[in-house]
Amino acid sequence: MGIIAKQSLYNMISIGVAFLIGALNMLFLYPTYPGKEFQGLVVALLANSNLIQPFISFGVQHTLIKFFSSSKDKEEQDRLLWFVLLFPLLILIILIPLYFYFNFEILNFLSNDNEGVARFPFLIIAIAVSTAYFEVFYSWLRVNLKSVFGNFLKEVYPRFLTFTLLICFAFQWIDLNTFINYLIGGYYLRLLIIMGYSFSVYIPKFQWKLPSSWREMLRYSGLIFLSGAAASFILDIDKSMIFSLTTDANVAFYAVALYIAAVVEAPGRAMFQITSPLVAQALNANDVERLERLLKKSSINLMIVSGFLFLLINLNLKDFYQIINQEGYASAIGVVILVSLGKLFSVSMGCLNNIISNSKYYSYVFWFSISSAIMAVILNYIFIQSHGIIGAAFATVLVILFINLCKILLIQFLFKIHPYSTKTLGVVLSMGLIYAVIDQIPTVVNPWLSIPLRSVLILGLFSIPLFTFRWSSDIESLIQDFRKRLF
Repeated sequence: MGIIAKQSLYNMISIGVAFLIGALNMLFLYPTYPGKEFQGLVVALLANSNLIQPFISFGVQHTLIKFFSSSKDKEEQDRLLWFVLLFPLLILIILIPLYFYFNFEILNFLSNDNEGVARFPFLIIAIAVSTAYFEVFYSWLRVNLKSVFGNFLKEVYPRFLTFTLLICFAFQWIDLNTFINYLIGGYYLRLLIIMGYSFSVYIPKFQWKLPSSWREMLRYSGLIFLSGAAASFILDIDKSMIFSLTTDANVAFYAVALYIAAVVEAPGRAMFQITSPLVAQALNANDVERLERLLKKSSINLMIVSGFLFLLINLNLKDFYQIINQEGYASAIGVVILVSLGKLFSVSMGCLNNIISNSKYYSYVFWFSISSAIMAVILNYIFIQSHGIIGAAFATVLVILFINLCKILLIQFLFKIHPYSTKTLGVVLSMGLIYAVIDQIPTVVNPWLSIPLRSVLILGLFSIPLFTFRWSSDIESLIQDFRKRLF
């Protein structure tokens, strides 16, 4: 099994475990014990923290991935590592005094004058700082092709932390303020763990000199920072606007729906952790053929796995919400369907995002992101007021379509490559046919029995074209390897 397939498999297992723990948090513990208002508040706080995080990291985690493989020797690599470690400190020296000086204005802007969010100013900046530095050390591991443990800390750890705190809250061992304080402490413990592991993988020799390409690195970091800030804005602006334009409970309904839909992109998140440095290597070597192979293979593999997850989720959705049986949450079924479609389109592009962000054409990402951010604000404002959380989902899908089409056209124009093939069409047609057939089957038994029966039927129908038309040799080899280990 190759390094991409092996580490992607381990990463996907971690993400799968993370989603199971997160589902327990989002669908049971939050609604049952502290309630949907508390859930909406915590989601809004973390969303606002994510809006600030790019201002601290300034994109240096992406700079490390792009420039590490092109560094001439170990000394240059060590300079780069120290550069990405120390530069965010300089940002913090400038940013933190400004944050506390304009604390009132910033909190009013982030919280839309909501007193619940404004009560916890320290959480927003504290978690933003720890997350920014976590991403730097995580990139450190990725360039050394050691992404598995870092991915575990990124995906599983915060959800298990929340799970533990919710259990403590349920038994009334802690209150809201203690919950928030322990949440901050848990994020910093995660940072200390990944720091220790990163230094165990490689300790750079301290260099007093800047990297030889530091001006180019700063320019790249600046544009990636602006693009990342816009991307974070796009990801979280819908929740913030729902919070300000509707109710706390609607944020909880919407967040749970987004969480379910995000399962579709889980395989992509697992694969991109390891493909990003490999794409950077191919670009630095100017190997367009290798780029195209990486792009098409990642696209078809993700379409198959994510397409199967799409069918599992959406064809079992009504039964799933019946099991949740929490008042109001089923109102977001349409959100799951719309957003999961957008997520499926995004993962179908394979490693295309990695190619753009690691190439000399990375500045285009900035313009795409800025345009999409403006579009997101306008569409969310219009559709949330007229259609509530379904309107927010529709706005999200439109933004996803816009930015992804721009990226596909850019890669086609610049590199004369694209992620799709006739196999892609076969996957899409098979998915459409399976969806149309199984969607007509009514739920006639208990949902706990209906879900596994439908899932087995989906697996059986999906396996027929997968093996008949030989869509992916990588997936076939993974299945064969798994069968050998199992039997």
